[in-house]
Amino acid sequence: MVDVGVKDVTRREATARGAVQMQPETLALIMAGQMKKGDVLVTAQLAGVMAAKRTSELIPLCHPLPLTYIDVLCEPNSAESRIDITATVRCDGKTGVEMEALTAATVAALTIYDMAKAVDRCMTLTGIRVVAKTGGKSSDFYQE
Repeated sequence: MVDVGVKDVTRREATARGAVQMQPETLALIMAGQMKKGDVLVTAQLAGVMAAKRTSELIPLCHPLPLTYIDVLCEPNSAESRIDITATVRCDGKTGVEMEALTAATVAALTIYDMAKAVDRCMTLTGIRVVAKTGGKSSDFYQE
């Protein structure tokens, strides 16, 4: 692991985004709450939060962090036939939370896939990336 012992504790925040592309019929079933496994969007949101909290157990050499905030949004996008995912994670620590935000967004996407795969095996997880990072010694970072 990288030694972060000499770094200052600062407020760290990162936001990651991604999407699950699917057939319009699949999105309609999800939005209508008609998937056999239950409420896809709430389950994906919960899975993303749980994943962020366990990132250091999943990613080798990733520091365990005392997270102070996790928000995962799973928003249907009918025009593009997808579910857009935004995960924001915050902590007061010595290293950033980009991995936690990426893990939250990815696991939320995987959960959507798992819950809807019985009706649509052609879903695609797309565009998972960090879109914002603040805090720490390096400059803030933003991309869309």
